[in-house]
Amino acid sequence: MMRILVVGAGAIGGYYGARLIQAGAEVTFLVRAKRAEWLALNGLSVSSGLGDFSGPVKTVLRDALKPEYDLILLSCKTYDLPSAMDDIAAAVGPSTGIIPFLNGLSAYDQLDARFGRDRVLGGIAYIATMLSETGEIRHFGRDDMLVIGTRSAATAPLAADFHTLLTTTPGARLLSPNVTQALWNKWVMLATGALMNCLMRGTIGDILATQEGENLIKQALAESLAVAAAEGNPLSSEDVAKIEGRLLDPQSTWAASMMRDIAQNAPRLEADAIIGDMIIRAKHHGIGVPLYRAAYCHLQVYAHQRSAVSGVEA
Repeated sequence: MMRILVVGAGAIGGYYGARLIQAGAEVTFLVRAKRAEWLALNGLSVSSGLGDFSGPVKTVLRDALKPEYDLILLSCKTYDLPSAMDDIAAAVGPSTGIIPFLNGLSAYDQLDARFGRDRVLGGIAYIATMLSETGEIRHFGRDDMLVIGTRSAATAPLAADFHTLLTTTPGARLLSPNVTQALWNKWVMLATGALMNCLMRGTIGDILATQEGENLIKQALAESLAVAAAEGNPLSSEDVAKIEGRLLDPQSTWAASMMRDIAQNAPRLEADAIIGDMIIRAKHHGIGVPLYRAAYCHLQVYAHQRSAVSGVEA
């Protein structure tokens, strides 16, 4: 039986933790004391068109962690990764793997530096979930695709075992032969969409309804693709066509979660990991990315305004 530590019991961690319990894994949720008390009283509840889950779950607090897990699943926001790495350090044993479902590529740089590349698998989740005010995890629609893969020969057996376990859960479950490319494919799509959503404060359909919307989305995508290619991960024409199909659909109501965070006056955004890191890589290769720079300035203004209100440095 695979022993899995899921960091947090929120929208993503709670959802996939529940699925892994249903698959027969021994799942433990690393949570704060208040969340542990709530789960002890109410259990974990998932509402999904692919099947519901409701029941008690095993939890652990940071101070009680031991190096006894086969795999640690991370699904925090990228700005919380430094503290999450501190939290899981005591749980990382000699053969423990770590799989993050985080946006962008900077998370992998941080995890590799802290725990070593031979421990860190690649993971991508395509799903829309939300933790409701009542504590229930809601899955919107029926789309649920997980892509995992090894970034080092050392984790190949673990990746294969985890994929075998995942295939017993509902949804598409892919074991990628090149998960780094898959991560770039996701980042290019997400960053391009988020850039335009946040800069224009509208859905893809809203943007495409304007005179210059289509041209600007195409320009943003071109900037993203240029950086990916310069980093040694050019997207195939098939993958580009898939992204264009999503980002150039005039009927689309899609918007990146970062735009929704702005609308809800969220105190922090994933701007650095999704937009800022792409700019850093572009500068390294001497690539001009004017739309990225404009969007990042917009996001930094938001962060500055939030810090001025809260009195906390952004």
